Amino acid sequence: MFDLVRYSRQMLFQPIGEEGQRKLLESRAVIVGMGALGTVIANHLVRAGVGHVRIIDRDLVELSNLQRQSLYIEDDAQKNLPKAVAAGKSLNKINSTVTVEPVIADLNLDNAEELLAGFDVIMDGTDNFAARYLINDVSIQFGIPWVHGGAVSSRGMFAVIVPGKTPCYRCLFPHVPAGRGETCDTVGVLSPITDIIGSFQAVEALKILVGAETNPHLEQFDIWHNSYLQMDISGGRNPDCPTCVHNAFEFLDRSSSRQIAYAVLCGRDTVQISPRNAVEPDLHSLAEKLKKIGKVSANSFLLRFSPEENISMVFFKDGRVLVHGVNDIVKAKAYYARFVGS
Repeated sequence: MFDLVRYSRQMLFQPIGEEGQRKLLESRAVIVGMGALGTVIANHLVRAGVGHVRIIDRDLVELSNLQRQSLYIEDDAQKNLPKAVAAGKSLNKINSTVTVEPVIADLNLDNAEELLAGFDVIMDGTDNFAARYLINDVSIQFGIPWVHGGAVSSRGMFAVIVPGKTPCYRCLFPHVPAGRGETCDTVGVLSPITDIIGSFQAVEALKILVGAETNPHLEQFDIWHNSYLQMDISGGRNPDCPTCVHNAFEFLDRSSSRQIAYAVLCGRDTVQISPRNAVEPDLHSLAEKLKKIGKVSANSFLLRFSPEENISMVFFKDGRVLVHGVNDIVKAKAYYARFVGS
């Protein structure tokens, strides 16, 4: 028997009530990425009494995370704790009556179905496009709603994807970005925008779990420049969408040109990243962006970027990237996501 006293103020909110609270206690949510958005989402869902919350992350807690990633403390960074483990410890102290399941993993086409299937809602706390298209494929294949969110600099956005009811992510963003977008590591991020977007995502998850109507809009905010844009996407389903209409799950298909190939180069402490459908990068623009945060050198053939001691990334005109100083694919992907954007 659950002790509902903990949730008394939430149950006084009529759209939830006792019936909705009992639904939450029996619900299962999975959060992909335990960075700024993921920690905000997890905090709200666990406090709200969502019965089972799986948290997935591939990374470690770093000192630079503490400015905005609300579940971590200095001790977590000093101990190099995996984010999933550190977040799990914090969440268990917040609400020991719910099941918090930390998973230290990199979401990819080999494990996405196993990690995401069987949940009532999938929450996007990721920092790259590749993971979002992967989540979308699993969402449509298994009929699981998910809540997209993103935040960088002073800007953020979110949208709810409900299979069979709303446009899917591929309908809204049919062309995968080339991966040269802004990231928190290239242009920074304000903590309040991640709190705002993560909180909106959490509200939409609660709506889904209690059976209420979700937001039909794609919402965008810029909290520094005081701007807000609401776009009705309810009629935006693509009648020829490869994913939600034709059920072609390209991001789960190993043979698809959408995949990125990763290879550890023997004896070189280097991982090669090779987008199979690469777009030639603008090395000059990339250099201008990266030189603000690390050492950059370039010639007409390539660009070398050193974000930290003993780590360097070499970008080639054919889209390939070599990450020197690591021999672990997951770590290389993390650097790629931080500084390239996907």
